[in-house]
Amino acid sequence: MTPPAPTAPVVPEWNLLLAASSPDVRRDLDGIRPLLDSRLDWDTVLLLADHHGTSSLLYHNLEPLANVVPSAVFASLRQRYERNIHKSLFLARELIRILECLDSLRIDVVPYKGVVLSETYYGDMAMRQSGDMDLFVREQDVARIKSAVRELGYTPRLPIPENAEAAYLASGYECTFDSPAGKNLLELQWALQPRFYAVDFDMDGLFERAVNATIAGRGMKTPSSEDLLLVLSVHAAKHVWGRLIWLWDIAQVLKRDSLNWDWIKVQAHHLGIERVLHITVLLANRFLATPIPVPIRDAAATDKIAHAFTEKIAISIAEGVCYEEHKIEYFRLMMRLRERQLDRLRFLTRLTFTPGPGEWDTIQLPKPLFPLYHLVRLARLGARWMK
Repeated sequence: MTPPAPTAPVVPEWNLLLAASSPDVRRDLDGIRPLLDSRLDWDTVLLLADHHGTSSLLYHNLEPLANVVPSAVFASLRQRYERNIHKSLFLARELIRILECLDSLRIDVVPYKGVVLSETYYGDMAMRQSGDMDLFVREQDVARIKSAVRELGYTPRLPIPENAEAAYLASGYECTFDSPAGKNLLELQWALQPRFYAVDFDMDGLFERAVNATIAGRGMKTPSSEDLLLVLSVHAAKHVWGRLIWLWDIAQVLKRDSLNWDWIKVQAHHLGIERVLHITVLLANRFLATPIPVPIRDAAATDKIAHAFTEKIAISIAEGVCYEEHKIEYFRLMMRLRERQLDRLRFLTRLTFTPGPGEWDTIQLPKPLFPLYHLVRLARLGARWMK
């Protein structure tokens, strides 16, 4: 797990991180020079950059100013940058190997994030740190894909009992794989989030709307910019927008002139994530000076609850507050982010009554008794929240 960012006060270091982490900042190096003075705690700068996933961007932007950066610090940044290049090239090769295997089986998948996002939206896979490969897959293909990637050396990180596979596909959203090269290198996702989050994204539509991309010379599909904006916004919200790189990713997508905002607004309303989208663009504007798109500017400006959340979340991001995703406070926040009472009720109901791996590990029940896992779920939640 990535260590938390240092808490306030780290104002000079935080200001440098914001100023020197833009993919376009080399156009305005004069804005960075005044921040490079002796007051900086460079250990804190490096820790912040690692936590927020911007070390490669920081190196890229400080390279022309290397003469005013302590040599040891610059060497450390270069080492991070070169390590990311090697990791990105490895992941690109592995992704192509996996896609070729699945193509031979006529299985369609849609890669996103990682090197695909880096190459497509940053123009260079070295600019963004990539840790794994994320593939959207169809639920009905999961078993075949698991078997195929096992032949390539990938093993599920969380084995699911055979009699629970169908239940996990219905309630879960991903399967993570290790390989001899490292842990958590591959994620198969047949839904956007676990079912209890109650964001029932149209995955079949995502496949139909996918667009062509070329990564490391190999053609592949990736989500449309409109789909990706919603996907990344929901992902960032799930983690309370805790890392700047997620906002930079969204900012890169927002730069696309051809975004179909009529479709985006309809989908956000249908999914009940208009407030999530508003908070996302407000945070990108606050931290990264990303212009709020004209088509949603008025709606975002008049969403007072979104503004209140933005203020609170902005402070938590700057102070490195980490939300524990199994605490009742976190679940309350996730519910309050939804603008419709019905979606909050769906969230609460599904959270309460949807069993998962924790319940299956607690007690082994034969398939005919699977309905009893609902009671196991209630008992575990009660025990957790009574602490």
